[in-house]
Amino acid sequence: MKVLVAVKRVIDYNVNVRVKADRSGVETANVKMSMNPFDEIAVEAAVRLKEAGAATEIVAVSVGGAACQETIRTALAMGADRGIQVKTDLATDTQVQPLAVAKILKALVAKEGAGLVLLGKQAIDDDSNQTAQMLAALLGWPQGTFASKLAIADGKAQVTREVDGGLETVSLKMPAVVSVDLRLNEPRYASLPNIMKAKKKPIETVEPAALGVDMAPRLKTLKVVEPAKRQAGVKVASVAELVDKLRNEAKVI
Repeated sequence: MKVLVAVKRVIDYNVNVRVKADRSGVETANVKMSMNPFDEIAVEAAVRLKEAGAATEIVAVSVGGAACQETIRTALAMGADRGIQVKTDLATDTQVQPLAVAKILKALVAKEGAGLVLLGKQAIDDDSNQTAQMLAALLGWPQGTFASKLAIADGKAQVTREVDGGLETVSLKMPAVVSVDLRLNEPRYASLPNIMKAKKKPIETVEPAALGVDMAPRLKTLKVVEPAKRQAGVKVASVAELVDKLRNEAKVI
């Protein structure tokens, strides 16, 4: 079984994000970038499936400019076999939107003959949480979202999902689309030998037009603003004063 894993280049989660002066987006110049943390978990899940004999090949896919090849190389160093870059000059945090990515992945699934698609449940830049669901709908495949456990056997995927009420386990008939959550696994660090090997693994570059996909954004970002600064708290002398402030100032009781 061939596994397709989608990986995205985002601002590193340790970076303090700043809004541009013109409020058109967030500042990405001279900012550390890395693979989306949820996508790292998806890559790790694919590698573990291959190590268990459930997968035969792992293909890492990323949409973006030349810089996204670095993200693909990270996936290759973790254990993916080869990569595909879907080349575009659009901004991946605002202009490359979930429906376009889902259509690209659908075309690549048909091209590669993949039997499983693994994605992070969301990207930490736009937080859309839409691509996996849209892809499953376009393919007509069963889907397991927010996966905290994944097991594949006898042509079925057993997925334990994190839902509001706790955990839900679903059985999916393969092929399927699975989006992963934080508690599925802990991604491995790429060793130096694997980083060196990753440099020799192939990365294919394709244009969206060759896949029959129109990348034009359907939504327009009007402006991006920072959240309001948190106001300083106050100390109260007694419980009575606290209750009075909650009732008359905060009006929460």
